Amino acid sequence: MLYFEDFTPGRRFDYQPVAVQAPDIIAFASEFDPQPMHLDEEAGKRSILGGLSASGWHTSAIGMRMMIDAFLGNSSSQGSPGIDFMDWKKPVLAGDVLTGFSLVLGARQSKSKPSVGIVKFRNEINNQTGEAIAVSECSVLFRLRDRGLRL
Repeated sequence: MLYFEDFTPGRRFDYQPVAVQAPDIIAFASEFDPQPMHLDEEAGKRSILGGLSASGWHTSAIGMRMMIDAFLGNSSSQGSPGIDFMDWKKPVLAGDVLTGFSLVLGARQSKSKPSVGIVKFRNEINNQTGEAIAVSECSVLFRLRDRGLRL
C-alpha cells in the first residue's frame, strides 16, 4: 500500500500498454461523445483526425485507468481536488497502443487536514511511436502512513 510518504519528487510510475480498439472507441463515443469522427471510420477519415479516433474524454478515461493500475489502486488515495490542465496533443486512432507514466512533481502535507498529503503529478500518455498524445497535471490526496506526523 502506498501512502503520502512514498510519493517523493521525481518518483515515476510507468503504465502498462493499452491497445485501443475500434469497438471500444465507438461504444464510448456512443454514450458520451457522439461526434461522427468517433463513431464512424469513414467520417473519421474525412475529418482532420485521419481515422476513427477516440474522444479526448475517452483518452483521459484510459489514462485514469492506467493510473489506477500503475499505483492509485494500491494506495491510500482520497481523491483529487482537480486537474490543473489536460492537453490532448494528437489523436488516438483505432489500433493505437498507448503507454505512459505519472511523475511526482511535488508533495506537501495539508494544513487543514494534517492526516492527508497533496501530491502533484505530471501524467503523459504516449502512442506506439513514443509520441505524447496527452499530457496533464493534477493533484491527488493521500493519507499519511503515520497520521500523527507533522512534516
